[in-house]
Parts: sequence; structure tokens; C-alpha cells
Amino acid sequence: MAHRVVDASCGPLLVHDDGTLITARGIVYATAERFTAPVPAPTHSDVHDATRRGPACPQLRSRLEFVTGPVVDGLARSEACQVLSVTAPCDAQGLPVMVWFHGGAYMSGGGEAPKYDPDAVAADGRVVVVSVTYRLGIFGYLNPCAGGDGNLGLRDQIQALRWVQRNIAAFGGDPAQVTIFGQSAGGDSVFSLVLSEETTGLFHRAILQSAPLGLRRGREAMTAAMRAAVVDALDDAEPEEAGVERLLEAQTVAVAAAQRFGLIGGLPFAPIEGLDPLPPGATTNRRLAEVARQVEILVGYTRDDAAPFVAMDPRGRRLRRLGLPGRRLGRLAGARMTNRIFGQPARDLAELWTSHGGRAATFRVDWSPPGAPLGACHCIELPLLFSAQRWADAPMLGSRPDPVDTDLAGRVRGYWAAFAHGGVSGLENPTLRI
Repeated sequence: MAHRVVDASCGPLLVHDDGTLITARGIVYATAERFTAPVPAPTHSDVHDATRRGPACPQLRSRLEFVTGPVVDGLARSEACQVLSVTAPCDAQGLPVMVWFHGGAYMSGGGEAPKYDPDAVAADGRVVVVSVTYRLGIFGYLNPCAGGDGNLGLRDQIQALRWVQRNIAAFGGDPAQVTIFGQSAGGDSVFSLVLSEETTGLFHRAILQSAPLGLRRGREAMTAAMRAAVVDALDDAEPEEAGVERLLEAQTVAVAAAQRFGLIGGLPFAPIEGLDPLPPGATTNRRLAEVARQVEILVGYTRDDAAPFVAMDPRGRRLRRLGLPGRRLGRLAGARMTNRIFGQPARDLAELWTSHGGRAATFRVDWSPPGAPLGACHCIELPLLFSAQRWADAPMLGSRPDPVDTDLAGRVRGYWAAFAHGGVSGLENPTLRI
């Protein structure tokens, strides 16, 4: 594979060029000391090697590996994880930009993971794709330092969007046509980015995939309990000086403390309303009314989104041992949870959007391969958007060879790219069934 230099505003970058796509990886978009707000990375005059994948935030193993398989295995781990990658057609000029925010319950994942390689999206959809890595868990969403900055992972994401505005033209992207998209915690991040006044003008369309919007409210007491648990776990150790492993142990204690708060304890980490750069929760609807006419949205979920979470719950495991009637009860519980956390909030958001004069489309993913153990579950659309080959080890796809419907995958990538090119008007139907 050939290399060439791209002259970006941040400085010259050595990138891969295979004759169809150029790929730049591990680009540092911001820097930050532990538990402090990020600042833009300094420009550089020397050529920066952007041919190797950057790190993921330090993290424990994902609780959804039994669904997705390992995602970040093989990536380095570093608190200096404010990196992004860019994938663009070699002849790109003035193309729409799509900025990807990965999921993982704000505790796991990384934008540099091979499973998120967007080659097919970029090539087939004629778009420039940016994949963002940001701080997670205790490092990004539960600052234990008294009076310290909050929502650090979200602040990282905003710095990445600012980097896009300054640099994406060098890759043939149009900074006036930016679509942000994300799945699960990434979709929830998209919602937070929409809410923040600091993002005005940084993007123009947004795609929310399986965002757990039903878990955003009533988190104050849980967050306080988690912070107290972290302080106790660290004992006399200063958070700024504690080792990474000790901080991850404290994070585990915080997650345990969150479990007594019911359904929201399933998403212990998340951006905190009322802390910069987010407005107070009481002003959310007013902010959405302001932004609805500025940003078009595509929002949706999968038919069995909650199935993995029911399966993880001890009550779900007991239901499975009960046999067929128990499995039916499990499916019923999963359907109710899907609607409560993902489905109804997505539909409500689309309705709110249009009521304020905005443009919104919705989707639901009903597809799953024959024999898929959890049906059209959380994450099932990811192999349709990204490389089916990279996702071949995902247990959610079952054991059949070549389980991904390649024709359907092409159509899904086409929908997402069409939205990036033309918004709701670019879609064949504002209510997609996949």
C-alpha cells in the first residue's frame, strides 16, 4: 500500500493511499492532563505518521462481548486517547463528512477498532468518515476531584468536531456538511452534542442508533452515590496520582453502587446534565426547540434492542432455565424494555423535532440472521454498516457462515450516506424498516 502526505491545518500527515481510499489513523486532536478539560492539540511542522492505529481509553472488558465479540483487542491503552481516524475517497472534493462516535456504555470501546473501519461507507457512499476516540468511565464521566471539570469525554468529542472544522477540507470533506452518528452510548453522545450550545455550527445532521434515551433522567442521586463510592475506594490516594488499575478498581466499585438505582443503573456512566457543556435538564426541551430547525435527525432502534440486557440480568437467566414459557416471558420483558429505553424515546424525539419545525426520519432494524440467538438485538446493525468480515466473530450473528445479508448491508450504508448527502429528503422513506 502506498503512502502520501496530506497537508492539513494541524500539520503534514503521512497517510495510506490504496488508490481507492486514503486512511489516516491515530491523529491527536486534543491533549489533556488526567481529570482536566481537553485543549486542541498543537500544530506540528514535521510529518506525523498517521498510518498506525491510535490507542483506546483504559478500560475493563466489555459486558457485551457475548454479543459483539471483542472490539478493542489489539489496540494500545492510554489516557492520552484523544485520537481520531479519517477515511476518504482518494478523489474526494467537497464531500459530506460523517463523524462516528462508538458505543460501549461509556465504559468500553474505541474509534480506532478494526470493527469500525468505515471503508465501505466511505467508498460506496462517497463520504469522508471520521472515527473518534474519547475518554470513558471514571476518566471521562465521573471526575473524583472536588470541584473538577465534568463531562470530560463529551468535551473530548467537541474538540474532535472542532478539529474536523479546521482540517477536514484537506481530506476532501466539506465542513459545512457534517453529519454526526453513533450507536448506543455513541448515539446518546450524539444527543448530548445536539443539546450543547458549544456545538452550534459544528454539524448539520445527526443519526442516533439505539441511543438509551430512556435512561437520561433521574440520575443525580446515583451519580452522587457513585462519586462517594470512588472516594471511599481510593481511600487516601489522590485521584490525579493513583495508578490506572486502581482507578479502574474504583470504577468497578462505583458501578456496583449504581445497581441499587434500578434501570438507570444499567448505564452508570453518562454525560451529566447541568454541568458544562450541557444545559440543566429543565431546559432540555427549550434547547431542542432552538436546534430542531438547524439540525436534521435520523433516529431509531432495533426490534430486540434490550434482549442482551435481559439475558445478562439474573432474572433473565432464571427465566431461560424455566424452559419455553420462561423464554416467552423473557421475550415479553425484552420487548417492554426495548420500548421503554429505546423505542418510545426515539419516536418521541422525532415527533418533538417535527413539532418544532425540524425535519426528522425514523428507522427500526428488524433484520437478524437465521439462528441469531438474540434476534434483532442491540448492535445487530453494526455489521451492516461496517465490515461484515470484521464482525464475523460476533456471537449475536449465530454460527452460520457468511451470516450478513450483503444486499441489505449495501442498502443500509446507502441510507446513511443518502442522509449525509441530502438529509431527510435524500431518503426513500422517512420511516425506514430494515
